Formats: sequence, C-alpha cells, structure tokens
Amino acid sequence: MSVEKSLEKPRVRIAGVGYLNAAPLLFGLDRDPDVELFLGSPAEVTRRLAEGEADVALVPVAGAASIGDLAFLDLGIVARGPVRSVVVVAEKPLEEIEELALDASSRTSAILARIELSARRQGKPLRFKAMPPSEAIASVKGLTGALVIGDPAIDLAERFPFALDLGAAFRERTGLPFVFAAWAGRREAFTPELVERLREAARVGLVARDTLADRYAEARGEDPQRTRDYLHSSIHYAIGPAEKSGLVRFFDDAAKAGLLPETDLASSWIETGPRASGPEGTAPPSVDDLLERVMDGGRLSAAQALRIYREADLFALGIAADHVRKKKARAGSSDVVTYIVDRNVNYTNVCTTSCRFCAFYRPVGHEEGYVLSREVLGEKLQEVVDAGGVQILLQGGLNPELRIEWYEDLFRWIKATYGLGLHGLSPEEILHIAQLEELPVATVLTRLRAAGLDSVPGGGAEILVDRVRRVIAKAKCTSDEWLGVMRTAHHLGFRSSATMMYGTVDTAEERVLHLLKLRELQDETGGFTAFFCWDFQYEKGTRIHAGDHGTQLYLRTQALARLVLDNVDHVGSSWVTQGPGVGQLALRFGADDWGSVMFEENVVSSAGTTFRMNAEMIERQVHAAGFRVARRNVRYDHLTEPA
Repeated sequence: MSVEKSLEKPRVRIAGVGYLNAAPLLFGLDRDPDVELFLGSPAEVTRRLAEGEADVALVPVAGAASIGDLAFLDLGIVARGPVRSVVVVAEKPLEEIEELALDASSRTSAILARIELSARRQGKPLRFKAMPPSEAIASVKGLTGALVIGDPAIDLAERFPFALDLGAAFRERTGLPFVFAAWAGRREAFTPELVERLREAARVGLVARDTLADRYAEARGEDPQRTRDYLHSSIHYAIGPAEKSGLVRFFDDAAKAGLLPETDLASSWIETGPRASGPEGTAPPSVDDLLERVMDGGRLSAAQALRIYREADLFALGIAADHVRKKKARAGSSDVVTYIVDRNVNYTNVCTTSCRFCAFYRPVGHEEGYVLSREVLGEKLQEVVDAGGVQILLQGGLNPELRIEWYEDLFRWIKATYGLGLHGLSPEEILHIAQLEELPVATVLTRLRAAGLDSVPGGGAEILVDRVRRVIAKAKCTSDEWLGVMRTAHHLGFRSSATMMYGTVDTAEERVLHLLKLRELQDETGGFTAFFCWDFQYEKGTRIHAGDHGTQLYLRTQALARLVLDNVDHVGSSWVTQGPGVGQLALRFGADDWGSVMFEENVVSSAGTTFRMNAEMIERQVHAAGFRVARRNVRYDHLTEPA
C-alpha cells in the first residue's frame, strides 16, 4: 500500500432509510467522496448503527432508544399531524379487529401502533404478525388489519373503510408532533465537519423537494402534486422544542408499556455543545440505580446492559437477577425449579456447514459419518419411555441426503410408536430443508407439524451478529435468517427456546446485541418459552480458540440475560457445560429451570465436556440448592407437584 493511500482519511459511514420522506435529508450524500452511504429498511439501518457498521444513521427513534447512549442531531423525519405514510388499515372498526399484520421494518411505528390502538381499544387484546408490506396489505380481511409504513403506505388509508394515521393519532392524543427518525450516533462521530455536511444536505434537499417528488411520481406513474404535498405538508424535518417534547412523551409512553427502556434526552442533543452530565448537572444513573430500575420492571437499553455486564458487582447482579426470577414465577412457585425428562438425539453427524467450533460434525462422504437406523433410534426412545420421559430433542447436521419425506416418515413413526413429544430441528436445519426442497419455510414447518413436530429448539443461534457468524461458521445462516425461521414458527403456533453460545470471537457488546434481538422478536411474537446460554467448549477437534470463559463470566452472562430478556418467562441453568456445582449457583443468578435429564449428549461431549445426570440426581441437586422441584413439559406446565 502506498504512503499516500495509507494516509487517506477514511470515509464516514452513513446509513439512512430508503423512503421518499428521507430523501431531502440525504440529498447529495451519495455523491460525496468522503461519505459511504447505505440506504435500506429502518430495521437494517438500526442494525448497522448498533453493530458498528455505520458511524451515524438516520435511525428510527425506537431503535435509538434500544441502543442507548447516542447523541441526536436536531434533524429528522417529523409529523405535526397526518403523516399519510404510517397507517393502520382494516375492513372493520379498529376496536373490533383481532389481529394486526405488521410491517416490522420499523419498531418505532410498531410500538406507536400498539400505544395508539391500546388507547382506543381499552385493553382489548390484539395479536401481532410481522410480514413484508405487500403481504401485510394483502392480509387485510375480516378481523385482520395491517400496519404499513413508508412508500407503500402513502395514501393507503383511502383504499380501506377504516384507517388510523398514526401521526394524526399521536397529535390528537398528546397535542405534540411525532418524531419518527432522527440523525443519531455516538457523540464522538458528530465532528463539526460531519454536522455541517448533514445540515448542508438538508438545506439543499429541502430546496429540491419538488424535484425529488416529481422524479418519484414519474417513476411510479403517480400524481406529482400529491407527492409534492406529501413532502411539503405531511413531512417536516426540523426537531425543535415541541418535537423534543413529543419524543420525550413517546419514550415515556413506551417505557411505561414495557416496550422501550427509559431514555434521558436532556443531554443528548448535539446543538447543546459539550455533553453535560445530565439535567442541571446531575450525574447519569449509576450501575446500582440501573439494577434498581430493572428490578422495578424497567427495560434496559444496549448501553445500559453493557454497563451492568462490565461494571456491576457480581453478587449485586445475581441479587437483581434472582429478584426478577421470583417476580416472573407463577403464584406460590417462586422457590420452584423445573426440569424435563427427555433425550437429546443427534440423528446424523453429516453436515455441510463446517463450523470451526464444532468437533461433532463429519463432512459428506467421511467414513465416520452416520445416520441413525430405526433400530438404534428405537432403543434410545424406548429408554426415554421407560424412564417416564415425555419428549425427545432431535437435532443433527445438515445432511443433503435426507429429504423432507425422510423427516416426515421419521416423525410419524416416533409419534405412532412411542407417543413422545417432538422438540426438533434447529432453525438452521429447517432452513436447510427449505432450500434443499425449494419450499418456503412456512410450508416446511406446516408439513413437519402435520407429521408430528411439536416445538422448535433454539440451536444454531451462537451469536446473532453476522460479524461473529462469518468468522466461526461462515456457511451458516445469517442472524436475520435464524430469526426469520423463528418468527415463522411462532406465527404458525410453535413454541421454541432461545440460546446463546458465547466465548469464541464475540465481544461483550455483541452478546448484548444478541439478547436485544431475541427480546425484540419476543415483543413481536411471544413465542420463546425459555433462554439458555453457555460458553464455547474448546477442546480436541475444534478449529477455533476460546475467547472469554470462566464461572464468573457464565454467571454474569446468565444473570444479565435474565435482566435483559424481560419478556421471556424462563431461564435455564447450563449445568451440562458448567457442571452441577455451577448449575446450582446459576439458580441464584436468575435461572428457574435445570434443563434436561442427560441420557446422552454428543455435540458438546465431542469437545470433551461430559457431565451426565439422571432425574434422581437432578432433584437432589435442586433440593441441596434450597429449592423445590417439579417435572415439566416443553411448555413449562408442571407434570408433578412441586416438592
């Protein structure tokens, strides 16, 4: 590399939503040689800012609140009344609909819809289902409505007998404007040069609104005057005192509803100059204050969770997690720990993903590759039945020789012969079958459910940040694909678990982001029953070295998960990787479940970790830790009286 090349100033990375309403704020940035501009959905813009792939972003305000510790520039996308491009539509009165199809690309609009509809429906429950905008619009029928945002929503309300413009609804309820998105980033990213660049783009872009509107209308064969009116009258771009008050009101409403963390905006605005410590010089919340806040039911942002993870006293963190565990327990069961009698059956070790952390898999054609025969499977399943077991956990590699009919035949045989619950196939395996058969994931899941699949395990999540996944398992599905399979499964009525394997190349920040992605999907679907985490087991056969490890880190990670995942009912102790003694400690750090009886385990044990325990031993361990114990099923119903 030449000296001149190495001394070049890196381009500033800017992300913005690709909708018409954002175009005036982004004007000319795509031609700026000092800027690397990305345009995408609100969700993708938020992800890039959260994961450090953008320096600043025109980010939806709910995403900014979830990230936390961001500075805001006083430019954004604002509605001071009807916005026309964020609407709820239905064939029936909104008080009567039972389901709302969500364009889930913007959590801001989804949260605002929940708040405004709740105010109108007086607490009447409403189911939510995320899907692409075109599918959301097409799903509007009978008692199903839809939330649609951005360009597909412009003037959509005119096509339906019942509609709610969310900009107008917020103004009517609060008397304040609503800020949908704003320029945000780490404070140090907002150099004077960048602030001036963004302000100049807005100045020129606002002058060019008619040109932008005409181009948009011509490309779509629409009335240019309506598009001009939209950019001039429906969308505003300055964030002044009234807009800031509206943003504070939205954040307060969302925090009270348990949908966003508490957000302090008093010292967050760039135009205030050097950052103050808070209103009237007060210090930001201490770690102890944050722990108190979450014990009282508050939600943590990524920045707050990271502070707790790094700075909290281990035992204070454990006390907070234990407090949340007790609050989430069913009445009279705060001292009850559950477990399940099942068996982890790995039906094949043949796999095409070649994960660097896995010592279990064998490539296609390897002499040690296997697919279990019905005879061997039958022996394993009969042992579960004889021990009073209720299900099997069925997972394996991505074996291209096994087609969907093989799984359907296997599931029907298991159900007919042994009557066991079937907790099977990670999202990675389901996606593999869908790709192999060239079928939609929903079709694969529907067929497998008809054959006997009851629930979906959370395997293969590792860390739901693609930087990590590209290093440790580059052939695996992306984080969005993993979450997408779970979303589909939940919408079809499946329940599932959620997991995290940390300790490879992941950072503390990335573990926190993993937890927030699970929390956001759970907000949407409510389909996760429990969360389990463990550290990477580095031993023979793996091709990646271990990162952060240790008992204290495990307890800290599990306790943090209990605090962050405020919408997931159960957290399991990972005694299989940590050992029974640490498993007992985990029950005082937020866990309320011991997991499974271990007849066998092949993946972790391939790396040298071989803890085993039967039901009697589990109950003895739980009692010794000071808890009552009950057997459960996959939905966490008690199958025995706690004792």
